[in-house]
Amino acid sequence: MGGAGFIGFFVWLGAWLNDHWGIYAVLPQAGLMLVVFFGAAAEQRRRWEERRAQGLRMQLSELDESDHRAFEYAVRDLMRRDGFTAERVGGAGDDACDVRAVDADGRVWAIQCKHRRDGWAGRATGVGVLQQVNGTAAPVHGAQVAVVVTNGRFSGPAVHWAERHGIRLMDRHCLELWSREGQPLWEALGGIKRPRRLPSQARRP
Repeated sequence: MGGAGFIGFFVWLGAWLNDHWGIYAVLPQAGLMLVVFFGAAAEQRRRWEERRAQGLRMQLSELDESDHRAFEYAVRDLMRRDGFTAERVGGAGDDACDVRAVDADGRVWAIQCKHRRDGWAGRATGVGVLQQVNGTAAPVHGAQVAVVVTNGRFSGPAVHWAERHGIRLMDRHCLELWSREGQPLWEALGGIKRPRRLPSQARRP
């Protein structure tokens, strides 16, 4: 659009506003309503974050002493604390997903749990587990986010493989931030946007 076009647009806009002068009376009220709306939404989120932060905590020692089944339930409960709708689906034929969850924005999460009785000193979770998760998370479980959680560690090749294929890893150190320190899952993992909606506004797939 050239200079003449811009001038013509502003001439038209001025004429339109002159013909619809009543809009000047509405604009301040509309602006105030927007301020009130967004202020109320921010306050609602702040209160929810406070309630969530006061919720479930788990020590690593508790998780170490549990078995694989109890570890899966613990992961489910921590996800519920963070506002997910989460169910344990682990067991025979679980297709590499122990906990399936949906966040408030409708994103589906497939979580594979690997419990290590000896914690960090136990056997590292390797590439094979990640390949199984990568092969089923989206096609079988409809997941947009795939996570492998362990109270132990991952092998070096597994870490590199996960980076290349978009699998999120939660090792012992990251798990402590989530379970004991109370960080929400997306924050503990890093690089994942928090849900825009609150659980009460949840959108389900």
